Amino acid sequence: MPPVRWAIIGVLSLGMIIAYVSRSALAVPLALPEFIRSFHLSITDRGVLNSAFFWTYAVLQIPAGWLVDRYGVKFPYFLGFTIWCLASASTALTRSIPQLIVVQVLLGVGQAVVVPASYRWIRHHFVEQERGLAIALYMTGTKIGPAIGAPLAAWLIGMYDWRVMFVLIGLGGLIWLVPWLLLVSNDDRQIERAAVKKDGTRPIPFGRIMASPVIWGTIIASFCYMYFVYFCMTWMPAYFMERRHLSLGKMGLYTFFSFGGMALVATLAGWSADRLIGRGHNPVTVRKWFTIAGFSIACTELIGARATSLETALVFAVVSLSGLGLATANYWALTQTLIPGAAIGRISGIQNCACSVAGIVAPILTGWLLQKTGSYEAPMMAVLVALLAGVLSYLFMIREKYAPKAREAGR
Repeated sequence: MPPVRWAIIGVLSLGMIIAYVSRSALAVPLALPEFIRSFHLSITDRGVLNSAFFWTYAVLQIPAGWLVDRYGVKFPYFLGFTIWCLASASTALTRSIPQLIVVQVLLGVGQAVVVPASYRWIRHHFVEQERGLAIALYMTGTKIGPAIGAPLAAWLIGMYDWRVMFVLIGLGGLIWLVPWLLLVSNDDRQIERAAVKKDGTRPIPFGRIMASPVIWGTIIASFCYMYFVYFCMTWMPAYFMERRHLSLGKMGLYTFFSFGGMALVATLAGWSADRLIGRGHNPVTVRKWFTIAGFSIACTELIGARATSLETALVFAVVSLSGLGLATANYWALTQTLIPGAAIGRISGIQNCACSVAGIVAPILTGWLLQKTGSYEAPMMAVLVALLAGVLSYLFMIREKYAPKAREAGR
């Protein structure tokens, strides 16, 4: 079973790469003058289009968590994956802003199941000492996807056009379904029932979970983490081209370095945290301080925003996002440490709902601030405020003593 488990982590990571390539592909055409002219887009329109995916994605996170808790991981994920690939390909057929919005909304419907399904599968197939690395390897998909998404979209647009780009990315992703159906067993519900029987505990009532300061701290911190990530996903291509005057090719390259660095740091941080925990250190303390360190390094993005030197700006664009990688695996693994396994689908849905709300707010607020001020400095100041709020949440709300506890069966 162990080799198969790690192979499935690879499949899950690849699924996230495809998901993020699909959801970030629109950001590249939105930076092209000819695309903007053809759809008559204002800056506000661009912000709305960058956020439309998250309207349904955010709303459906908790229902998707319930779905995989109730029916298992394998087949809900299969259905969602198929929907989003077809929606991505259908972007090529759009001719107006409302049509673009509809396609992005459908993309959000399909991808809603991804995170609850993936974290539920990991929670029931890996023990604490393995979970940091497993999540880190899985989460590399969330960084490699944006890292290759922009240059891949730019290359395909250069080779063909933006419509062909969406067809190839959408239909090409369906190949992933083959290893998913062949390798994954629909066994997570059986593992969960066996664990409950062995531990003698009952599932935590939803209301008691939501009463915990840990959950609300996690909600706030997850929003703050992803606010920066989604700012980079949706507006970084435009920032590089409009503010720093990079070419389409160089924009893709520096986007790759930023998200690629984050993926590398995330993997090393997850592995390092596992090693410390394996040596007897407290899992909550280890993962919590890795996460705080990641948020703190990410705050250096403001140095790049205010830099007059192009080289300085580009260095801190890469360093700030790469540094956030210290938090990537550990803030998700910390949730799994503090929450019993029977509730993990619902909790992952709640946490990812907070992440998704950031995907709605960050593009729209950035576009509004940019239009009002004519500068990227104000949007990046908003990122700094979010990151500092995330640090405070981990310091004061996400504590082991606040974690919801399962009651023993019979009590």
